[in-house]
Amino acid sequence: MWNYSEKVLELFYQPLNQGVIADTEEPGFAVSRGEVGSIACGDALRLHLKIDRAQDRIVDAKFQTFGCTSAIASSSALTEMVKGLTLDEALAITNQDIADYLGGLPQQKMHCSVMGQEALEKAIYHYRGIPFPHQEEEEGSLVCTCFGVSAERIRKVVQQNHLTTAEQVMSYVKAGGGCGSCLSAIDDILAEVAAAKGMTTLQKINKIQAVLAGLRPHLQADGGDVELFDIHGDRVLVHLKGACGSCASSFTTLKEVIEERLRQEVLDSLVVEAV
Repeated sequence: MWNYSEKVLELFYQPLNQGVIADTEEPGFAVSRGEVGSIACGDALRLHLKIDRAQDRIVDAKFQTFGCTSAIASSSALTEMVKGLTLDEALAITNQDIADYLGGLPQQKMHCSVMGQEALEKAIYHYRGIPFPHQEEEEGSLVCTCFGVSAERIRKVVQQNHLTTAEQVMSYVKAGGGCGSCLSAIDDILAEVAAAKGMTTLQKINKIQAVLAGLRPHLQADGGDVELFDIHGDRVLVHLKGACGSCASSFTTLKEVIEERLRQEVLDSLVVEAV
């Protein structure tokens, strides 16, 4: 029997915001959805967001969940947490924030909070027209074929939650919980992340500068530019200049181009923000 907090049980027995937000033609508003998991794997979540276009703000949120007590409670908690937030504020929510809101989750149920975070990210990226950077790869590229988990997804959850063992990874994304043939690959990813985290601040800055230097000619060709402003842990603050700073697709450039390249070549947990 799992040791659930009172908040988890409250939102399981009386979930808030359960249901659907229908597509709307209401001027100035849009509906976006993010879907993760599958019924075949045991848990599935579809998150619905109603967004005020002018304010870039979430005005309503609902969920549909197939899963356990923790999955329902995590989904309900997430909808309460995001209402009223701007999209950028919502993107800052981590799976640990969801677990903390619930007064904690059993270690073996942390994958439910991860599922909520991923659904939120997918819904916001879909609204902004940006491909989700951590979507599952084709079957031949998956680390865990039993549960359809990619190396990128494992790296992200390891870095964000400071995981150190394959057993912890299993609790957060289920990878390794099937046939077990991927456990050695998970151990390799854990070792890679540990090595990357061993970089000094100066080494991290130098690597980030090198990646930005490689991107600058492409941005300059379109009348834009980027410059490193500061680094706070895994937050990389940059100045977008020229066309990059003023065009409607500046967020796409920031996230889909700059952030993704830095995550691929420096550290997967890096978050890029414009100042």
